[in-house]
Amino acid sequence: MGEREKKTVGRALRRGVALGLVLVGGWGLSLTADLGGLGERLSQLGQEPALAVALLESRLGALPGQEALTGWGRLLVDSSPLLSAGEDQVRALRLRCTEEENQSGEGDLMEQDGEDEEQPQLTPSGQGEGIVEMTGKGKEGSKYLREGEVYVYNRTSFDLDASVLREGTVDVDLGEGPQILIVHSHGSEAYSQNDGDAYEESDPYRTTDCTHNVVKVGEEMATVFRAHGFQVIHDTTLFDYPSYNEAYDRSKAAVEQWLEKYPTIQVVLDVHRDALEGSNGEIYKMVSTEAGEKVAQVMLVIGSSGGGADFPRWKDNLAFAVFLQRSLVRGYTSLARPIVLRNSRYNQQLLPGSILVEVGGHGNTLTEAIAGARLWADNVARTLLTLKEEG
Repeated sequence: MGEREKKTVGRALRRGVALGLVLVGGWGLSLTADLGGLGERLSQLGQEPALAVALLESRLGALPGQEALTGWGRLLVDSSPLLSAGEDQVRALRLRCTEEENQSGEGDLMEQDGEDEEQPQLTPSGQGEGIVEMTGKGKEGSKYLREGEVYVYNRTSFDLDASVLREGTVDVDLGEGPQILIVHSHGSEAYSQNDGDAYEESDPYRTTDCTHNVVKVGEEMATVFRAHGFQVIHDTTLFDYPSYNEAYDRSKAAVEQWLEKYPTIQVVLDVHRDALEGSNGEIYKMVSTEAGEKVAQVMLVIGSSGGGADFPRWKDNLAFAVFLQRSLVRGYTSLARPIVLRNSRYNQQLLPGSILVEVGGHGNTLTEAIAGARLWADNVARTLLTLKEEG
């Protein structure tokens, strides 16, 4: 039995025992007590938030973010005015603690996922422990490198300081002809169906229906770039289906073919979505509120030669990502998560204008992802136009 399964069984046993104690206690009290008086006393106790919170946590454990209780947990809480009084506060406390842990570096979400070359094992849709909203931001210390308001999280094997953010050259010469290529090494990646956006899964949070996965997000980006006058090629091939393994090898072959056919391409965007789950089974959705609208955050991922593979110009790719990020952090409250620098190359060795773009996570809805992607593409398009005019 895995660690997560053990925790799930433990919670189930604890809640079952708690429910049994409450039911037996209620039966005994019904034989000996004045229930009207009992209800009044419980109601009075319910006005003591600290007591209610303590009791609720001791019976149920910390609540998973903003997800409502169901099953016997719901029955247990509803049976007691005291426990009901503390439910909202436990939920708020749980969410606040999660946010504080993320800000302090403990259980940092930036360390959670791997190099994105093996398929993550996600909990099937509808069976998670709840969805928790998070807003990824940079901070001082830990593995963060900073230039102004631009943060880069160093996940490479290199010991780097902030000077690396200024060592590369932005080598993106935008001329006539197709300039931007959008691909999806993991095109079947999909989002939460909590907003009613139903789709048939090929795997948990994955679908071959390109109106519901990241291919749809890429098409929204392409539409925005085209509206700004750029010529865009959007390759909608699902390189991760039916086999996830070697998806980057297949997308690499496609990018090479596109670059050979259209040497004018200067920017390659490999668009994905992230996957973030907590140790208790909660699913994180990365959100920002921009102009009153809740949208998915966007994260840029840059590869390096840290894994041993030849990648002599990775600092130029990093310089390009930092260049784009400067405009993003000026233009939006928190649309952009910190850039992540990793050991793997992600085919970025093919062109110094290559970037991997993560739009939200599997806890986000497709609506949030599209909204975030469109804002991101609009800002990037304006930044590229400035670069084109200066060039």
